[in-house]
Amino acid sequence: MNKVLVANRGEIAVRVLRACRELGLKTVAVYSDVDRKSLHVRYADEAYPIGPAPSAQSYLRMESLIEAANKSGAEAIHPGYGFLSENADFAQMCADEGILFVGPRPDAIRRMGDKGIARSTMKAAGVPVVPGTEGLSALSDEELLAEAEKIGFPLLIKAAAGGGGKGMRAVNNLAEMPVAIGSARRESKSAFGDDNVYLEKMIEGARHIEVQILADQHGNVVHLGERECSIQRRHQKLIEEAPSPFVGVDQTFRDELCRVGVLAAQAVDYVNAGTVECLVDKDKNFYFLEMNTRLQVEHPVTELVTGVDIVVQQLRIARGEQLSFQQEDVAMRGWAVECRINAEDPFNQFFPSTGLIRQHDVPTGPGVRVDTGVFSGAEITPYYDPMIAKLVCYGDKRSQALRRMRRALAEYHILGVTSNIPFHQNILQNNDFIAGNFDTSFVEKHFSLDQTDPSSQKHAEAAAIIATLLSHAKTQRAARIDRDCGERVSAWKRARNWKEMGR
Repeated sequence: MNKVLVANRGEIAVRVLRACRELGLKTVAVYSDVDRKSLHVRYADEAYPIGPAPSAQSYLRMESLIEAANKSGAEAIHPGYGFLSENADFAQMCADEGILFVGPRPDAIRRMGDKGIARSTMKAAGVPVVPGTEGLSALSDEELLAEAEKIGFPLLIKAAAGGGGKGMRAVNNLAEMPVAIGSARRESKSAFGDDNVYLEKMIEGARHIEVQILADQHGNVVHLGERECSIQRRHQKLIEEAPSPFVGVDQTFRDELCRVGVLAAQAVDYVNAGTVECLVDKDKNFYFLEMNTRLQVEHPVTELVTGVDIVVQQLRIARGEQLSFQQEDVAMRGWAVECRINAEDPFNQFFPSTGLIRQHDVPTGPGVRVDTGVFSGAEITPYYDPMIAKLVCYGDKRSQALRRMRRALAEYHILGVTSNIPFHQNILQNNDFIAGNFDTSFVEKHFSLDQTDPSSQKHAEAAAIIATLLSHAKTQRAARIDRDCGERVSAWKRARNWKEMGR
């Protein structure tokens, strides 16, 4: 394998291209019409157009990607995350064309991609699953209503073919079911091309904790510890960290959680990087939620605490190499926290913000990492995910990582589009978050930056006034210092002059 095509865009495409460059591999980027000037296109050795802006006509067109790979002579395709990264048909098409797919085998993607099959597979393997509808067949609306009464409320309606909160609805009683089922089916059909849904008991007060897996083609499977992903909004992760503050120093619980993660991967003969997601209740009972058969957005926090470059490992596994380390070699040291910096307005229901980024000043310094696919002059369009960057901070302890994150957020300046940086700053000042006392409902219960709320509007206006005054004061102080430096002679110079005069 000497040349890799990255079938993605944005920060993850740049991340994969960098890993390829470190391994001495030639790289190929693909781009839609609106991404012609994007950073990932500039970074790659070669780049090929694949269609108009809508992802269905570009990044989701399997034939166009295969054509670009064949035209460029790429021997492998890395799908990143999202788009076709968990599409078994695409993985199979790559195999049929003699192209390496940097990810799991098509059968594993298929078995874990359908949540009904995944639940049945895990249950058969002895992995605890959240109570819900059983069986592999699609259920009608009437069957779902009957099953809901057996499972009990509250519960979740979930898309069988996807994740990321798409096609998911929380339901508190039977009367809400018909409308929620219809809504979930429509969203699932739009997002994944499949309107099949299933039911799952809602674990109230649950934590979302996941286990990172790496498996090679020689039967070696290791875990890289756990990540905490409970800070979410509408089932979309916002802040992640490793290790989990809930697991803490309970090594026995960590070992059991990670053992089950490895067991889940072995149950489907898994190869490459994957993530086993679990829900954990307040008594540390945990349940299999789903397996993401791809690289996760939040993989950097695991990389920082383990020292393992997950993307490099993906590429090495894809070309048939054995893992260069064993489970006993893996150790989690320190703490890492990631904030997803998105182009969205936290004061207006997180509505996406589009436009030209006129200034993009990223924070730097000890323990700060920024994975991004944008630059000053780049454009945020309405066609794709509004992520600007992933801001990741590392420290010897969680307290140091959080302090560095607060400092980094204050240094991060984006002009031209609205970002969710104020939301992250708000979260990181919360005492419960600092103490690690939160669950998946934390954001909805404790935070509202909605400008339609009169109290929030008042606070936002006050914050804007204070920020303006502070900025003005700093400018005046800087100007005064500048004038002083121009008009006065320092004490050192005066002393030197007196000495010269005395000679």
